[in-house]
Amino acid sequence: ALLFSNLGTVQRRMGKNKEALESYSLALNLTPYSVTMLLNRASLYLEMDYLDKAYVDYCNVIDLDEKNADALQFRAYIYMRQHRYQDARLDYLRFLETTPDDKTARIGMAMVNQKLQRYRESLEEFNRLIVDYPNDASLLKARAELEMEMDSKEMALLDLENAVKLAPNDAEIYVMCGDIYMAQGRNREAFRAFEKAIELGVPRPELQERMKASKK
Repeated sequence: ALLFSNLGTVQRRMGKNKEALESYSLALNLTPYSVTMLLNRASLYLEMDYLDKAYVDYCNVIDLDEKNADALQFRAYIYMRQHRYQDARLDYLRFLETTPDDKTARIGMAMVNQKLQRYRESLEEFNRLIVDYPNDASLLKARAELEMEMDSKEMALLDLENAVKLAPNDAEIYVMCGDIYMAQGRNREAFRAFEKAIELGVPRPELQERMKASKK
């Protein structure tokens, strides 16, 4: 079993994913209750976007080790992809019980609370994350998206202004700013924001309709 597992890992590193899956499966035929081998195959399934198969392997890991951090976190990710937000939230909660400072899981929890319209909890987690990681522009963008959902456009703009200081070449920030300006009737500022986004690499056709609307 170990030989097949190691062979699978080598094949995976060589980009031979189909052969690697076969090797991992042969290993699991011999040792079906190996957490390590189940995690190896599950991660490869996930990499290949075989979500249903990865899900089964992660469930089997959790049956064997109910607090396995990798299985809980990646199953939560799969639940998010499948829009099963309540299930994802439960897995993130279990994961964070043992690993409360994990950044990825904390972001996942904030996002799943946002999807469930638990806005206060989502905002509180983003606030804590931004205190802990003040130089991460992606967190400011994520909080701005939440604030837009909460109809706090001025707060969202403030976050985006701070985000652009950290990541001046992030075109998405300018698109987000443009959308807020449009919602506020500030069409000239929206047009300039969209122009800047195009300058930074957003294809012009993607923003063509927005730019037309901002000229009215």
